Amino acid sequence: MSDQAIGTQQAIIAGGCFWCTEAVMNDVIGVSAVESGYIGGNTADPTYKEICTGTTGHAEAVKVTFDPAVISYAELLNVFMGTHDPTQLNRQGNDVGTQYRSAIFPLDDAQRGEAEAAIARWNADNSGEAVTTIEGPATWYSAEGYHQEYWEGDGQRNPYCLATIPPKLMKLRKSFQSKVKADA
Repeated sequence: MSDQAIGTQQAIIAGGCFWCTEAVMNDVIGVSAVESGYIGGNTADPTYKEICTGTTGHAEAVKVTFDPAVISYAELLNVFMGTHDPTQLNRQGNDVGTQYRSAIFPLDDAQRGEAEAAIARWNADNSGEAVTTIEGPATWYSAEGYHQEYWEGDGQRNPYCLATIPPKLMKLRKSFQSKVKADA
């Protein structure tokens, strides 16, 4: 069945580059694992090279394993919505294409309802209208190994990551101070 720990849940979210979303989610309390991957497309077992063409229909996404006793799915979605720009259609900053869309992939009906509520909360609290989609069910594909924990490794030497990830982490620390791991 699943390799997740007893008492944990999973969330699948897409907020542009998965390296950026992974870096943010790794610093959130209650999160025990973040895996980069692809979801929502029409090609079986896609590769990063295929995803980058924008023709497979997949989004770069992360699968987040979290402890709902520490952070709820709703709170996790609040962090997600608040640390990327959900008003940009099929892009995040200079990353353009459907593979960089803002999307939530609920794993059941309860998560679907929470996703709808999260988008509504964001719209009520912010100027602009979120274009974040709610998609699925869809098949998850893990990204190649070199994409996993990218920020903790090569990412801190990558000019793109150095320009895009620290501002997202600063936003996390400023806007969601009580949701940030003590060692982050």
